[in-house]
Parts: sequence; structure tokens; C-alpha cells
Amino acid sequence: MSEVRVRFAPSPTGKLHIGGARTAIYNWAFARAMGGKFVLRIEDTDPERSTQENIDLIIRAMRWLGLDWDEGPEVGGPYGPYLQTQRFDTYTAALEQLKESGNAYPCFCTSEELAARREAVQNGAERQPDPCRCLDHDAAQARIDAGEAHVWRLKVPEDRGTIVVHDIVHGDSEFDASLQDDMILVRSDGSPTYNFAVVCDDVNMKMTHIIRGDDHLSNTPRQVLVYEALGYPTPTFAHLPMICGPDGKKLSKRHGAASVEEYRDLGYLSDALFNYLALLGWAPDGETTVFSRDEMAEKFTLDHLSKNPSSLDFDKLEWMNNQYVQTMGADAFLEAARPYLEQAGYALDERVSTIVKASYPLVRERVKLMTDAVPMIKYLLDEEVELDEKSVAKVLQKDGKKAKTAILEAAKVLEGCEWTVEAIEAALRGLLEKLDAKPRFVFQPIRVAVTGNMVSPPLFESIELLDRKVVLDRLAKAAQVAVD
Repeated sequence: MSEVRVRFAPSPTGKLHIGGARTAIYNWAFARAMGGKFVLRIEDTDPERSTQENIDLIIRAMRWLGLDWDEGPEVGGPYGPYLQTQRFDTYTAALEQLKESGNAYPCFCTSEELAARREAVQNGAERQPDPCRCLDHDAAQARIDAGEAHVWRLKVPEDRGTIVVHDIVHGDSEFDASLQDDMILVRSDGSPTYNFAVVCDDVNMKMTHIIRGDDHLSNTPRQVLVYEALGYPTPTFAHLPMICGPDGKKLSKRHGAASVEEYRDLGYLSDALFNYLALLGWAPDGETTVFSRDEMAEKFTLDHLSKNPSSLDFDKLEWMNNQYVQTMGADAFLEAARPYLEQAGYALDERVSTIVKASYPLVRERVKLMTDAVPMIKYLLDEEVELDEKSVAKVLQKDGKKAKTAILEAAKVLEGCEWTVEAIEAALRGLLEKLDAKPRFVFQPIRVAVTGNMVSPPLFESIELLDRKVVLDRLAKAAQVAVD
């Protein structure tokens, strides 16, 4: 078997959509599993929407997802260049080959003439072949030499019969060749059409497998005709079913974040998003849900791809993100929190870094998204704490006398106790008997005073991470808020 070669070929007309990201993941995993090559090719022939900024966004998103490519932008390779706008000479060469073999012809029909023919067919008339299809070669060349506008069309064989597309995911699909029009290969301005350029590129880059979304399935019979006209075998196709929103409809912005970078900014980890997208249409064994890139690259096969559309489940994605948070370790937690800390105005000096890493065991089960981290540990980073209004009303002011007593007694025992979590816990638990009170009437006021909220990471461990003076100052201020 020849070396497996696959490609991901985005159009740089915007950010990398998560549907495209899943396609890239499957191509990458298949190449790695088969010991083949994964190629990144940029299809930038839309002059109005294709920008260098969008190319950079796509590359950055793929790097963030942990995807690397063997050939393509920033890497190079033997079949470059890897931007379509730099490959026009290859399309010209392919067109010349089709001209010489009689598989392409110039068409001089105007847009008005084409529209009139389409309308006639819609009104029940029998479809007629393109009138330019049988033009005498010399006559056609004379019109070209005279500067008459024209496109180049593929001459579909009249006796082609049924086109069968063999697809690993969907099985065989049949298309009537007689219903395929003579597609435009090259426009009047000399630019290639998508279906022509993509076949030329896949041929010249020696692609063995085409793994892409099933929205391209309708393009495939047209591309098969181009392969045949050029005299090349068709690659193996695998068309992936779409990703739907939670409502089962085609994924769009109305469902929320649509691009990879939007998910990053929402606080998802790249490992978790990679893992989750990989499961939208593939599973290693029907049971395993959390796996690394290396594990996927080892186990991935095309025959395990699902035929059915997948639906985004944001609850499951958040759950998966938390699974990665729980196992990432303190150092990785600090790095993942870094952009959100900087955005909140914290300088990552030794003090802040130490506190963030020390807080990891306290919050790792609570942080679903990395955007949760900074608000959750803010009370550990700031000198003063902002008291939550609802917590003040419910805990410090509803039964203010008891709350104030608990806070003042806590300040007394914490002023002289050893500053370890064991000693802090022992000192505060001793207040339960002294005050003859239930835990919530003692610990809740202290929690609000120290953390600012009645819901927080573990209390005793939090106090240990704070400076003693900071804790005592917070208790004193909270005691003034508590209503007698």
C-alpha cells in the first residue's frame, strides 16, 4: 500500500469553525495512525474574503488545538506551494492537458443566455447540450484570439452512465452522469473553479484519502469526472456527517460559540475541546470518553466513523473540561489561568504564582471553565475582599448578633494559633462547643468574612493560604457589617 496522504484544506474567509476543526482532527489522527502525512492546504482563491489575517487565525487555532502538519504553511514540503493563489501554473497545465485530450472546450455563452436556458428547463423543456460544445476548433480559436470573453468547460462523456462514489462512511452513492452539466473549469478571468482546483491540488499533492464534511458529497461526482478526464484514479472518500446544535438543527451562531478561538476565550482547554470534538462522530471502543491526542492517533480508524449527525452537548463539554482541569496539575493550572489573570490585572509575580498553584487542590473540582478560576480565587489574591450582597444579607445581617459573635470569637482564636490548616481547623471547631452553636452558624459568617461569599472553596485551607493580618482585618470589617 502506498503512503497515506490526507489534507485539511480550509478557505481563509473567517475563523476556524469547530466543524472544520473536527475535520482537521480526523485527518490528522488518520495520518498519524497510518504512519502517513497530514497536509495543510489553504484554499484562498476567494479574493474578496480570503485574507492573511484569516490564514493566521486558522493556523493559530490549529496550533492551539495541538495539531501539527507534515507539509503546508510554515512547514513547506515537496508538493508546495500550499496556498492555491500560488498554484495557478498547475491549474493552467491541467487545463492544457484537458484541451489536448479534447476533454475541455471554450464556452462563449453570456450569462443572459445561460439564464434563459435554465429557465426553459425549469418550465419543462428538455435540457440541451451547451451549443459551444461542438464548435469547430478553428472557429473557437478565432473567437478567443479576437478577445471574446469565454470560460472553459469540462466535456462530460455522453456515454458516461452512472457515477458511483465509494465512500467509507456512507457506502456507495450513485449519480446519473447525464444530469451533470459541463461544469466550468476556468472562469473568464482565468481563475479556476473550486471543483477543478481541488482535484488538481489533490492529484499534484498525491492525496490518497479525502476526509471532509458531507456537505461536499454533492461535489464529489463532478470531481470524479475531473479525475477521469485527467486520467488519474480517484482517492478514497470519507464524508463526515454534520455537527448539529442541541436542538438537532445545523450548527450556527445562534447556538453560541462557533469558532475554536471563541471556545478558547470562554475558558475551554485545548485538550478538552480536542477530545470532545473527536467524539462527535467517532469512538475508540464505545466506552472510553477521555483520551489524549496520542491515544487517538494510535487507535483512530475510518471504519469507526458514524453515519449519523452529532449534536453538541454543552453540559458534557463542560464536564469533560473539568475532567482535564482535575488532572492537569498545579503548574499547568497556572499556565492555563495566565491569560485570565493578566486580563484581570494581576501581574504573575512570585506571590501570585504561588497562591494560584496552592489554590489548585481547593478549586480543581469546582472549575468547569478556566474563566471560573480568577473569580473563584480572587479573594486569595487581593488584600481586601468584596462582600457579596446576598451573602451579607443572608448570613451577616439576618441574625447579626450571632454572626458578629462568631466572627469576633474567630478573630481571637486565630490571632494566636499556629498557621497550619490543622491548627486553624481545630481552633475554629473549638468555637462550636464554646458558643453552643451548630457549624453553619459559626462557619458561615467566618466564610463570608474571609472569602466574601457564603459559597467558596474549603474554608480552613483558604485561611491558611492568606496572611494572618489579612484574615484578621477581614474579620474585623465583617464584624462591623453584621447587625446587632
